[in-house]
Amino acid sequence: MSLADRDRAVVWHPFTQAATADPPLAVVSAAGAWLQLADGTRVFDAISSWWTCLHGHSHPRIVAAIAAQAARLDHVLFAGCTHPGAVALAEQLVQRAPPGLTRVFYSDDGSTAVEVALKMAVQCHAQRGQPQRTRFLALESGYHGDTFGAMSVGDPADFAGPFAPLLWPVTRVAVPTVDGDPLQSARDLTAALAALDAQLAACGDTVAAVIVEPLVQGAGGMRLYPPAFLQALAQRVRAHGGLVIADEVMTGFGRTGALFACEHAALAPDLLCLAKGLTGGTLPLAATLATTDIYEAFLGPDARRALLHGHSFTANPIACAAALASLAALDEDGLLAKARALHALYARILPPLQALPQVRAVRWLGGIGVLELHGGGYHDAHQSRQIRDFCLNQGVLIRPLGPVLYTLPPLGAELGDVEHAWRTLAAAVKLLR
Repeated sequence: MSLADRDRAVVWHPFTQAATADPPLAVVSAAGAWLQLADGTRVFDAISSWWTCLHGHSHPRIVAAIAAQAARLDHVLFAGCTHPGAVALAEQLVQRAPPGLTRVFYSDDGSTAVEVALKMAVQCHAQRGQPQRTRFLALESGYHGDTFGAMSVGDPADFAGPFAPLLWPVTRVAVPTVDGDPLQSARDLTAALAALDAQLAACGDTVAAVIVEPLVQGAGGMRLYPPAFLQALAQRVRAHGGLVIADEVMTGFGRTGALFACEHAALAPDLLCLAKGLTGGTLPLAATLATTDIYEAFLGPDARRALLHGHSFTANPIACAAALASLAALDEDGLLAKARALHALYARILPPLQALPQVRAVRWLGGIGVLELHGGGYHDAHQSRQIRDFCLNQGVLIRPLGPVLYTLPPLGAELGDVEHAWRTLAAAVKLLR
């Protein structure tokens, strides 16, 4: 029996309609930007295995760090204990993060990093004598994960429909999205900011925080928006007493050409959520960074004033070792320069694709290149499958977001391999009718 057949008998896959899905790819090994299938086929991982694989698979430095740490200390509880890796990683994150972020709270994945930030925001306000501040603002078409708090501040139309009665109300902010290169766009923000001002006035003193995916809305369709909007949004929310939460689970660690996407807008958030690329995509680990002011709001003699949140594998030593090795490799391998080289590649190869009759728009930022088709909804499985299967037959793994096709390869990928992926995508698009 094949691995795919055995899988079908016992496994329940994420974001997959098992009644209609093709058999899963049987991946047996990986190196660099390439996956090896059980039948010997090599496939270019053009989406970094759900945006996690930062450098490339099986980076030697990270593999060695994991092995060494596993032999020394595999795990210890993090309530009442600490270990060298967790402290060293927190020091590194604070040093590299936007200014003002001084405390690191560890968790397990992007959704939980967001949950922690939301809880911090609400409890912080309550303990400062403003318990009415429970209203969150979030961007339309946003996505922040699949736990209940994360679903509430995400846009639930596509991902959270069955759970809508259980989600708390959120004020959704319209986003002035742009095509092309958002760092070069000059979009009039007047209408969007006027609408935002009206929303904030209606919220009054109930605003707890705004949560954003800085500059790139990932699962919502790789939508890009200009830095000027993010700057103005943060300024207005803070003027109304709210905090700013930057969800950089996808955009962090160089994906946009800066270490953190909020740097493009000169934004230092109050809370910063990290995961995915934190360990180079090798092991589950997340972090929520907070300012000193927020941290101190939780101090006092009453244990109930503490942040009563935690996970069994918080700050796992092996995952921390992987993250430290990943940060070192990020510097040594020049990943930020490689992200900027990908940006330049997209600027050259994507604009000509705008002329195809099937294409509505192209856009790019750092290592993220996007082509959006005319028509076709998010759940147009036939079109998505047609494009995905064509690319897979040419040795390129993609995962369309409905009419949105994109590449987000490991930053260590060869530019020639990325260009081949786009030639393959263009050929797939030309076959659409």
